Amino acid sequence: MNMNDPIRVVDSHIHLWDLSTGLYPHFEEPSDSFIGNTAEIARSYLLPELLAEGGAEVALEKAVHVEAFPTDRVEETRALQSLAEGAGKGKPQALVVNVDLAAENAEAQIIDQKSFANTRGIRQVMNLHKNAEYSYGAPDHLANPVWMRNFDLLRSNDLTFDMQIYPHQMAGCAALAAKNPDVGIILNHAGMFVDRTPDGWKEWKKGLRAMAAQPNMTVKISGLGMFDHNWTVESFRPYIYEVLEAFGPDRSMLASNFPVDKLFNTYVQLWQAFAEIIAPLSENEQALLLRETAERVYRI
Repeated sequence: MNMNDPIRVVDSHIHLWDLSTGLYPHFEEPSDSFIGNTAEIARSYLLPELLAEGGAEVALEKAVHVEAFPTDRVEETRALQSLAEGAGKGKPQALVVNVDLAAENAEAQIIDQKSFANTRGIRQVMNLHKNAEYSYGAPDHLANPVWMRNFDLLRSNDLTFDMQIYPHQMAGCAALAAKNPDVGIILNHAGMFVDRTPDGWKEWKKGLRAMAAQPNMTVKISGLGMFDHNWTVESFRPYIYEVLEAFGPDRSMLASNFPVDKLFNTYVQLWQAFAEIIAPLSENEQALLLRETAERVYRI
């Protein structure tokens, strides 16, 4: 990579929300949580702003949109598909949509969501934590026989699953991956290393390797700032290298998690940090991390 050229990226984890649609009431007012105060992003965040974030330094070639907790899952997908076919000029190229696999009508939801050309997979947040501050209010889906049965619908519908969990859930989710070898599963945000203690580090490393042992699993290196608000290249480096040691570049992809991570850095700062950290790798490995793994996994 010539450092004078823009960093060419396929951003595999972005969110857009238009508050005028009424689909995102949770973003209408600032709130405080483990990611800090959300005043900066408690407003509409649309594609033109995302495209402008990179300036001359980062060239966003393709984007994968991940559901943003809409009040109407199909209307979110409809709006994003319309954007891609119109003003977005193809972007976002892939949609990771919202489906409730615990619902008896999960198959009907999948059929509705698959009717949109850019749908590639689903995400249903699974985060469980004993500390309420880190809880997303999700039930224990792995203990729900309906959810477990409906998970197989992803295989028959050729959909991937974006898996958002904490490290203590990795062993159970690795078992889920082993039971469903024909479903591509993407670990979001490098497994969300939340417990910043020596024991937490060991738990995260062990969990990463349990997940990486499943050949149908890939990982997004994203959202690191959520647990490292004042990050530096040196604070990110060991986590990124740990992920790469477990999964390798061919099963790893870098992503921004914008606009959430806009709370901690600019788009350019983040991608320049990524580029610096992966600079010792070969050009082929860098291309995998920046673009090609995402293109393969999301078929774009």
